[in-house]
Amino acid sequence: MGRIPHFKQSIFPDASMPVLSNVANLGLILFLFLVGLEVNMRLFLVNWRAALCVGAAGMALPFGLGCAIAYGLYHQFSGEPGTRHISFPVYMLFIGVAMAITAFPVLCRILTELKLLGTNVGVVVLSAGVANDVTGWILLALCVALVNAGTGITALWVLLSCVGWILFLVYAVRPVFMWILRRTGSIQNGPTQSVVAITLLLALTSAFFTGIIGVHPIFGGFMVGLICPHDGGFAIKLTEKVEDLVTVLFLPLYFALSGLSTNLGLLNDGTTWAYVIGVIAVAFFGKLIGGTLAARFCKLVWRESFTIGVLMSCKGLVELIVLNIGLQAKILSTRTFTIFVVMALVTTCATTPLTSALYPPWYQIKLERWRAGEIDWEGNLLKPSDDSSDQDSSAPEKPRSTEVQKLLVYLRLDNLSSLFTFITLLGGSGEVRNTPKVHPAKSSRASKGAERTVRAASELQNKRFEVNGVRLVELTERTSTVMQVSEVDEWAIRDPVVNVFHTFGQMHNVAVSGQVCVVPEGSYAETLVARATDYSSDLVLIPWSETGNISEANQSVYRETAGQQFTSGPHNQFIKDALRNTKCDTAVFINRGFGGPLGEHADSRGLSRTFSGISVISQRKRHPISNPIRERSHHIFLPFFGGADDRAALRFTLQLVKNEHVTATIVYINADNLHEEKGSNSQSKNDRTFFNTLVDSLPREVETRVFFDSVDTTQALHDVILRAREEVESAPDNAGNLIIVGRGEHMHNESLSSSFEATSSGGLGPEVRRSLGILAEAFIVGERKTSVLVFQAKGRNFDD
Repeated sequence: MGRIPHFKQSIFPDASMPVLSNVANLGLILFLFLVGLEVNMRLFLVNWRAALCVGAAGMALPFGLGCAIAYGLYHQFSGEPGTRHISFPVYMLFIGVAMAITAFPVLCRILTELKLLGTNVGVVVLSAGVANDVTGWILLALCVALVNAGTGITALWVLLSCVGWILFLVYAVRPVFMWILRRTGSIQNGPTQSVVAITLLLALTSAFFTGIIGVHPIFGGFMVGLICPHDGGFAIKLTEKVEDLVTVLFLPLYFALSGLSTNLGLLNDGTTWAYVIGVIAVAFFGKLIGGTLAARFCKLVWRESFTIGVLMSCKGLVELIVLNIGLQAKILSTRTFTIFVVMALVTTCATTPLTSALYPPWYQIKLERWRAGEIDWEGNLLKPSDDSSDQDSSAPEKPRSTEVQKLLVYLRLDNLSSLFTFITLLGGSGEVRNTPKVHPAKSSRASKGAERTVRAASELQNKRFEVNGVRLVELTERTSTVMQVSEVDEWAIRDPVVNVFHTFGQMHNVAVSGQVCVVPEGSYAETLVARATDYSSDLVLIPWSETGNISEANQSVYRETAGQQFTSGPHNQFIKDALRNTKCDTAVFINRGFGGPLGEHADSRGLSRTFSGISVISQRKRHPISNPIRERSHHIFLPFFGGADDRAALRFTLQLVKNEHVTATIVYINADNLHEEKGSNSQSKNDRTFFNTLVDSLPREVETRVFFDSVDTTQALHDVILRAREEVESAPDNAGNLIIVGRGEHMHNESLSSSFEATSSGGLGPEVRRSLGILAEAFIVGERKTSVLVFQAKGRNFDD
């Protein structure tokens, strides 16, 4: 656009350029401060061998090749207008740095987008990128100091002053800064407003000092970012406070002014284009060869090594900043500046497609299985497969004695209490039996032995049941969320939901583990499926959002209606994707007060307007008090129509009934019109045989808590809803009733569809019906105070 006639004079007049330039430089200082915050030196220290090897080779080779091509650039373009006379060694140093530097912020985003941060490639690239980034900025500061210095003594003074300032920041400023953070609680609770002001003041002061001593001001801002602690997520929380203003306002202005300095019209002869191709080749192949050989030396396979080399060649915004510094210092002419801008654009745009081609997901899975010893390099299985999916599905299914021993739970804050109730029912009574405690000085050997025996028995009782919780955090384009991905292990330690989950496991004697995954919303289902595969889970439990939002960052404090809860397109798509791709049993849980009287004070969730101090006081007095639940029992209703999903739901119900606080009513629905429509009388007989076998083999200890019944009907949906209502009304004051239904056999049943549409006003919409099935939708609409669990058996898949 800068080539459009009168564009620059109209949009960026000469009188406004000094002001815009100052604002842009301020944004650049703050951006480099954010880059320093993003750099976590722990990554380098933990993986220092690979980081040092890949980082050194990834800088040395392109730096050397850059010095070689600098000879031609110096003699061809150094005398052009807009440049100052500088010695060749200084010019060579700058070109070498421009060739060797890697864009660490852009690298983080590419690794996050391609989901490579947890792989060997991601760990090595991030660790080497930290070393590369810090070394590159130091060399750039040295280069600028040499350019601004008139003599060698002046350059030495600038260099020593810069080193002294760095030592002052590390050993004098940082301890005082840490004391302020601890005193204000900013490390644990996030930076206060005063701490944000102090931190920005430090960054601007450091930039001012490095500017007046002859080094570029951005180096000072970068150093303050480096000394900020990452403990307690302070760096992430501070970035959240600053990033939007910098990335939305300041940084675009800086690069808009940089674009005005780029003149593609100067690339107008063969010699210039030869240097364009040469600079691109040196920048790309220097990084590629150096990073690849170093990664191969660290025992990575060739394809991983090539991927690391490609990723290290990424230049991005950091390269443009370096080039602008060279242009402002009059090291580069406008023509040379344009040559290197083209190089930066080409190498950055090529990084993502080349990485995707070299290191696709299927290759990552193959490599992981090969390293685990499951397959050989050709893909042949080395371990026998226990997959029984090839069995004849029409044969009568024998009741399996296996139960849910490994449960994967999607941890959501709005459903946490009901999830805990569910886990308690599956894990047993949840009570830790201990002998009365005696002071260690007064306890005898016998009492100690009895206590150890009770503890061992308690651990043996619960060690078979294991719960893995997955907390999903939305990954956005913000720098702070990218930092969360790189520090996800530390973030999981501080996450309140995961900590509450661990505390629940300790209090109820259940083996639990918690994990935080920072992924885009579109990858939530894929992440759950992958974690279920990693943990070899028997069941995945997915709670339905009470607000209809996938991300908990967008939770509303206003009360949501049922329509708003179930009409969210992205959330319905998330449920469908999870059910479609999971390899184990999956259950979707719609909470209606399971574990506590949610509906009793539902109106208190909404906001009300107050107009006076008196109304505020009266509003405070009306806050409801949740009384303890006296009747801690739960009643389950399961309509059994037949099919794989209903059989899995029936087995799961019988496992729940083993808990002494659970009762269940299981009704076999014999509807001839449904079986005829399915066209599978043999399958119906198998379902009947399966049902009767379970009734006959019911353990004695649960006989008093389970009631089996059979109903012959021609109006299946109507009769089932009425029976469910009767069952719910029979236990109104317990800790929550539950309706369990299978998902699949009723998905496309025309009789149920027409019956439901005739008795309801359209239901919740076609998306919910595709996600959960007609029967589940009918119970959600008809039983507003009863929780619903929609069950899908292992390996089942239904097309929309």
